[in-house]
Amino acid sequence: MNRRLVTAAGALLAVVTATLTAPATAQAAATAATAVQAGAATGAGNAGASASGFHVADGRLLDANGTDFVFRGVNHAHTWYPTRTGQALADTKALGANAARVVLATGDRWTKNTAADVANVVGQCKASRLVCVLEAHDTTGYGEQSGAASLAKAVDYWLDVASALKGQEKYVVINIGNEPHGNTGYAAWTQDTKDAIVRLRAAGFGHTLMVDAPNWGQDWSNTMRDNAPEVFAADPARNTVFSIHMYGVYDTAAEVQAYLNSFVGRRLPVVVGEFGDAHSDGNPDEDAIMATARQLGLGYLGWSWSGNGGGVEYLDLATGFDASRLTGWGQRLFNGPDGIRQTSREASVYGGTGGGDTQAPTAPGAPLASEVTATGARLTWPAATDDTGVTGYEVVRISGATETPTATTTSTAATLTGLTPATAYTFAVYARDAAGNRSARSATVAVTTAPQQSGSCSVQYRLQDWGSGFNADVTIRNTGTRPLTGWRLDFAFPGGQTLTSAWNAKVVQNGDQVRATPESWTETIPAGGTVSFGLSASSTGGNGVPAAFTLNGAPCAKG
Repeated sequence: MNRRLVTAAGALLAVVTATLTAPATAQAAATAATAVQAGAATGAGNAGASASGFHVADGRLLDANGTDFVFRGVNHAHTWYPTRTGQALADTKALGANAARVVLATGDRWTKNTAADVANVVGQCKASRLVCVLEAHDTTGYGEQSGAASLAKAVDYWLDVASALKGQEKYVVINIGNEPHGNTGYAAWTQDTKDAIVRLRAAGFGHTLMVDAPNWGQDWSNTMRDNAPEVFAADPARNTVFSIHMYGVYDTAAEVQAYLNSFVGRRLPVVVGEFGDAHSDGNPDEDAIMATARQLGLGYLGWSWSGNGGGVEYLDLATGFDASRLTGWGQRLFNGPDGIRQTSREASVYGGTGGGDTQAPTAPGAPLASEVTATGARLTWPAATDDTGVTGYEVVRISGATETPTATTTSTAATLTGLTPATAYTFAVYARDAAGNRSARSATVAVTTAPQQSGSCSVQYRLQDWGSGFNADVTIRNTGTRPLTGWRLDFAFPGGQTLTSAWNAKVVQNGDQVRATPESWTETIPAGGTVSFGLSASSTGGNGVPAAFTLNGAPCAKG
């Protein structure tokens, strides 16, 4: 993913894009992981953190007063611009921020920020009434970036500057290491992160700890997402927040919503620790990031106040550290819809209202189902009420004791897609307000999807064969009278073929069985219309057309 490097001589931030395969779309959380997290989040204490500082309860971050807190702030590169820090913090506070994520160096790659300097930074954050997220930047891209420090080295640093941090639990969150693994060796992230948390707790750190995702912070491999319950449970204080950095991997609303909902649905605390409105590895959907964060009551911290260089000056929020010269990105983050001015609340430890009120909305009314098809349905429900106003609703699918996030919306209706034909489902709805307070669950509604119409599709599979491999252009035609939304095409390779890549669809292989599901732009096949996708595969034998195709479980004609 994006590699963030700073040259000591020029003190300029640069970003280099690594070669990356298409990002995996976030999938539903595993039932076992959900059970582990539910017990960890709701049944375990947090070693007295609630009495002294920020702490996590039921998937939410609370301050020392027990008030819900939602990050709304920016990143500032203190370690390269130390003389700018005090003014930068004051300026971002004046623009509405309630927090700042401050870049520090451990001395492994860049000049070390000493305990005295860290204490000065904390004092400047407090003077501007900002919650201070301190991060060790030298870990960026460990395993892939030359010279990057391990998380263990980052812990050594925090132990060394402990005198500046202990006693500041009301005001400081420790972000153990920035983007602590690149795209090489990232499978070690889980154990490395658990070890770092355990060492810090054993050394007496009672702060909320923030942990960044691997893959240059973007977790395209879903390593953090899938292992988050295990990492959270490893913290004896149950006081860890997960941080995802959203750049080019998160270029659609569907990807943003799926990733963040996977944490919310499991009562795991998550924040968007970095994001921008453009990037060299793709165009992040900042509108979706900010809107989804508001709807779910989650925090975000934009990258970065000023001083970017090396071709990524577009990430500056202010030109030349001048708050009167906000860039387009700065105007969007501070003053746009779902932006900092509109949604930020000062932490109650500074006398503010924190996340707003602490009163949850009433439960939404019982949902009703309509427009039920083989693969979708529409739900509507009576609105919830709240003393300050409901900002969004979450639809969940219920299976026994397990809830799976299915959709989020700001209205009292949701269209569900991607369901399996002839299958019984149970759904319910929650409401949230601007402070992130979540209502009780609504009554449930049972939905049984219709059987897939037999013979309502045809598939054309065109080969470009060169012996040791081939490309296939696949066209699905909907010959039925209704649109198909959220389709699934299954077939089997004739033998000896191994999938290598795909486009316009997500394609996976298990043995000789192949399954294709849509991207957001190929999700619906109109009645009488088509969608097409392609794939490449290697081969050890002759290549041929699959013998049969099924669409959502129903056979298709070959055309």
